[in-house]
Amino acid sequence: MELRKKTGTYEMDMCNGPLMIKIIVFAIPLILSGLLQLLFNAADIIVVGRFAGSESLAAVGSTSALINLLVNVFIGLSVGTNVLVARYYGAHQQRDLEETVHTAMVTAGAGGIILILLGVILADPMLELMGTPEDVLPLSALYMKIFFVGMPANLIYNFGSAVLRAVGDTRRPLYFLLTAGVINVVLNLFFVIALSMGVAGVALATVISQCISAILIVRCLMKCDAGYRLDPRKLRIVKNKLQSILKIGLPAGLQGAIFSISNVLIQSSVNSFGSVAMAGNTAAQNIEGFVYTSMNAVYQTALSFTSQNFGAKKYERMIKILIYCQCLTVAVGAVMGGGAVIFGNQLLGIYSSDAQVIRYGMNRLRIIGTTYFTCGLMDCMVGGLRGMGYSVMPMFVSLTGACGFRVFWIYTVFAMNRTLPTLYISYPVSWVITFIAHLACYLIVLKEVKRKMKS
Repeated sequence: MELRKKTGTYEMDMCNGPLMIKIIVFAIPLILSGLLQLLFNAADIIVVGRFAGSESLAAVGSTSALINLLVNVFIGLSVGTNVLVARYYGAHQQRDLEETVHTAMVTAGAGGIILILLGVILADPMLELMGTPEDVLPLSALYMKIFFVGMPANLIYNFGSAVLRAVGDTRRPLYFLLTAGVINVVLNLFFVIALSMGVAGVALATVISQCISAILIVRCLMKCDAGYRLDPRKLRIVKNKLQSILKIGLPAGLQGAIFSISNVLIQSSVNSFGSVAMAGNTAAQNIEGFVYTSMNAVYQTALSFTSQNFGAKKYERMIKILIYCQCLTVAVGAVMGGGAVIFGNQLLGIYSSDAQVIRYGMNRLRIIGTTYFTCGLMDCMVGGLRGMGYSVMPMFVSLTGACGFRVFWIYTVFAMNRTLPTLYISYPVSWVITFIAHLACYLIVLKEVKRKMKS
């Protein structure tokens, strides 16, 4: 393994040597980070469900689609950061690397402040627009408003992690997340059980843990001895770097935000079945999150590896990267998705002892868990395209093939047969359609890249 030890860091040379072993070594800490994050989020939901009741459980779960809608644009910008840092690192362009890192961190702080304002102002009207039941609405709004106070720390951690991933370091973000997550769980138990703070306690614990993870990532970047070192005196916006980050990251963020609109519509449709159905849907979504996050780690792997090799002009190597990552995501998605269905009753029982909640949760898991690997295939194609700097194309394909299709499904197929299984089947159908379209786009882009290579 060609880890660059000379700077005393955890960097990885993605442009030389065997690919599959490096992809696995890179992806495993990412998968563990995602799983840990979800375990800590699950702890939020489990503590609320067990000690604050089903209304509080529904309140926390019903905010996730709306939170993602507001946050995803800014999180998408971290994708632009990852692609640019990896590209400049692979091409050994130190000045561009330094300017990108400092521009990205300023952008993260500013974006976090904007999100505080948006979250506090839009919480009540947006939740009402989603049709959140009256017995859940006040708790949902309270959770959102406290949660968004931690957005600057959230974005700083995400952008800092994107920098480290771009140079091959996926281990230290894992360590930082583990530290912050353990503190989050302890605070959850203290605030909810000891102080009886309910959803407010869960939100406050999350904010505190996010601040800790942000502090750790900033300290790491400031102490490293490499071209991506963070120097507070150099924090500023470099116009052309911000434009490049926006060019790649904004389409990714808009895609995530508009995807969230379709999910908000689906959540609104679930809300029409009542708070018990909402609770079952929330628990199932949380379980599915473990599968998605693991597959998403492979998407991030494809993104970083493709970006570094694109910067180093090793185009043939990029094809192997996509093939290996697709194989890995199918394995991860099939094993974990199938496991979620097989052990669904037991897993849902962790979140709630209500038999009705478990029944509603299984309705969702049986459909989505068995087909989730197709979502991973779709995302890996996007990782390959964005790694080459093509971000607008996959955005439009995803919005048309997945988001647009789901909205169409809700107002046609679901409208004619208003059942939850009819609603949930829209997910796998949209994933398959979008994967096929992304594959066609990748072949077109690859042909163009090869043409440029020969000229």
